[in-house]
Amino acid sequence: QVQLVESGGGLVQPGGSLRLSCAASGSIFTLNAMGWYRQAPGKERELVAGISRLGIQNYADSVKGRFTISRNIAKTTIYLQMNSLKPEDTAIYYCNTIRTTRPLAGRPNDYWGQGTQVTVSS
Repeated sequence: QVQLVESGGGLVQPGGSLRLSCAASGSIFTLNAMGWYRQAPGKERELVAGISRLGIQNYADSVKGRFTISRNIAKTTIYLQMNSLKPEDTAIYYCNTIRTTRPLAGRPNDYWGQGTQVTVSS
């Protein structure tokens, strides 16, 4: 069974930065395109960033220019660098598989991690 473990969230003021990490068991990062999803209170989960097996990245318009997705060379961890954070970025952030980066399209597997809470507030 795949295990996804997200970390790095916290409370930050508007305009601040955070770096999220996602570690996984097995070879999920090698075999799949991956992405970061988020779910705000009362809203549906949305895909905000994706990275293909070849390293091609894409972003939702709401975070483009502010967020950067990356992974380590060993493909055991993916990251989400979040800059210029806004209150509307407040959500629980999850990593999971995606279908494509261009266009950005989600296809998560059934094994969600616990997510990491990001709160942007003054």
